Formats: sequence, structure tokens, C-alpha cells
Amino acid sequence: MTALLFGSISTLADTSELQREAFNAAFAQHGLDWRWDHDEYVDLLQSSGGADRIAAYATQRGEEVDAAAVHATKSRIFQERLSSGGISPRPGVVESIEAARAQGVLVALVTTTEKANVTALLAALSPQVRPESFDLIVDTSSVGAPKPDPAAYTYAVKALGQRAGDCVAVEDNEGGVTSAVDAGVTVVAFPNANTSGHQFASAATRIDKVDLTELTSLTHPGSAGREGADSR
Repeated sequence: MTALLFGSISTLADTSELQREAFNAAFAQHGLDWRWDHDEYVDLLQSSGGADRIAAYATQRGEEVDAAAVHATKSRIFQERLSSGGISPRPGVVESIEAARAQGVLVALVTTTEKANVTALLAALSPQVRPESFDLIVDTSSVGAPKPDPAAYTYAVKALGQRAGDCVAVEDNEGGVTSAVDAGVTVVAFPNANTSGHQFASAATRIDKVDLTELTSLTHPGSAGREGADSR
């Protein structure tokens, strides 16, 4: 394995419930009588993209909603709540990042969330996980198509100068797994509190802790060199 790719902010810290709460608070601010309980939110997470999820939900209910505006409010609330503290790295994340960097394995965060969400999360996790922990951070400003489109992973692999088959992605949702698989990247499922019931049929394996040695065993040693210069 030449690169470890964390696929969403919730692979670094389990923010899933915080995000659900932010959605509900945004709905209230926009005068919507919606409230996503835990079970409903679990079902909704089968698809990716918060704004798209809001738009699809409105269509299902026969309502007209400015999905982009509601999602912008949700993002602001989410970022504010992140800054209040109480967020910690998920099991094995800090240790695996440190081990990867010590061994010359590149580390990237490959999301299709907005840059402000990434910035807020890394500020909340600092100094354990910070921007400097990564050789590359991908967000919505990097690629035009959100997951499950493979664009984010295709971009990351090229930017890091690697071959897709030499990289391992860690994902917490079905859309992320599909994105990585379609880009030719080996992916492991690392479910969060709200995706633990998902099947992740396309993932190579399912983990409850990130362990660099375990992830390294999923690629073939010495199978390929780097296509580009080391980005460190």
C-alpha cells in the first residue's frame, strides 16, 4: 500500500449524529415540519449528498423546497456545533496516520463535502489530526461530481502520483464505497453510528478500528511503483 485514503470526515470522527441534529435544526429554521429520527436517517444515508437528499425528500413529500439553502443552513449549524467541542478521533485513526507517515505511506482525505466542513472538523480534532496530517485533502472545490461518482478518488490517485490498485480507502457509507470501487481503489468499510446496519457488499472487508498493518495486507507488496513524484 502506497497511500491511505480516508473517504469522509466521519471516517476521522463519528459526526453522523451531529449531522442528523444539524439537519433537523435547519429544517426548523426554514419552517419545515420535518424531523429525521434515527431510523429514518439511517435509511436516507443509503444515498450520498446532503442537498440531493433534501431535494429527494421534498419531492417524495410533494413539497417545493430550496434544498441548497436548507443545506447551507445545515452546514453552518454543523460547523458551529463542531466548534463547541466533544469530538474525538475514531479508533485507530491517529495511530494509523502517524504510522503511515513514519513508513512513507501517503495519507489523504478524499471527501465531496464542502471545504468549510473539513476545516471545522480538523480544527475540532487538532492537534491530534490537523491539515498537516495529510498529503492531500479533496473536497467539493477539487471535483465537480459528488460521490458515488468516482471523480474524487480518480483525482486523488492522480494528484498523489499513485496507481489505484496500490491505494486503500476507508469509507463509512455505501456511496463512498461505490466511489472508491469504481475508481479501482481497494476499500474497507468503517461504519459510523448510523451506517452500522448497511451491507457494504462491495467493500474488501469491514473494520471497527483502523489498523495500518491490516490495511497494508489488502494490497500486493511491490506490485507497482509510483507514477509521479512523492508529494511530501
